[in-house]
Amino acid sequence: MGILEVKGVNKRFGGLQALGDVNLSVEENTVHAIIGPNGAGKSTLLNCLVGKLIPDTGSVMFAGQSVLGRKPHEINQMGISRVFQTPEIFADLTVLENVMIPCFAKRDGSFRMHAIESVGSEKEILEMAEQMLADVNMLEKRDMHSGSLSRGDKRRLEMAMCLVQQPRLLLLDEPTAGMARADTNNTIDLLKEINQKRDITMCIIEHDMHVVFSLAQRITVLAQGTPLVEDTPDKIKGHPKVREAYLGEAA
Repeated sequence: MGILEVKGVNKRFGGLQALGDVNLSVEENTVHAIIGPNGAGKSTLLNCLVGKLIPDTGSVMFAGQSVLGRKPHEINQMGISRVFQTPEIFADLTVLENVMIPCFAKRDGSFRMHAIESVGSEKEILEMAEQMLADVNMLEKRDMHSGSLSRGDKRRLEMAMCLVQQPRLLLLDEPTAGMARADTNNTIDLLKEINQKRDITMCIIEHDMHVVFSLAQRITVLAQGTPLVEDTPDKIKGHPKVREAYLGEAA
């Protein structure tokens, strides 16, 4: 059994079948990519994984617990963090302040310093935030306003904001979207390092096949909301069902 288990998930929006009987198993400490043409249901599936959408039928289990119906802060507390297509940062704050923000989270409706409760003093939180920035090669930019960063650096900052929460599962929605090739390659290297050194499981939605084949150990291909193939990258390349889904014609 994987750390993330999706079983029999269906989701409709009116007359549109967005997801049809989706089954997915993500093994712990691996990188699992979900690919497919536009409209395949990738974003809908990701929103089900983080509890933003509730499937009409089926289950989504993380480490043996259901994520369905949970609030975002509860999802975070389970050990799941999400990286969005457009980096979500606080542009008016410094880089360091951004990384410290997740240490102060809403737990039961109040604004509480839960990291201070579990980690220790504010000084220790500062040190932890600085370590996260060092891990993503951003420590020298700690005092910069984050709104002035390049897209690649904003992505690194968002990664640090996720890492400070010490997640077990990182969900990434097109993490290299809009990046130049150099920034894309740097992000690939960063994600590899995070996966290998921190034993963090990753589930990635991505259109850039260079990113997918550079990172993933397993790939699930969706088409019209239904899984077509799940296999290793070597076996996915050139697979006739994958070519049909992307090219619109049988190989």
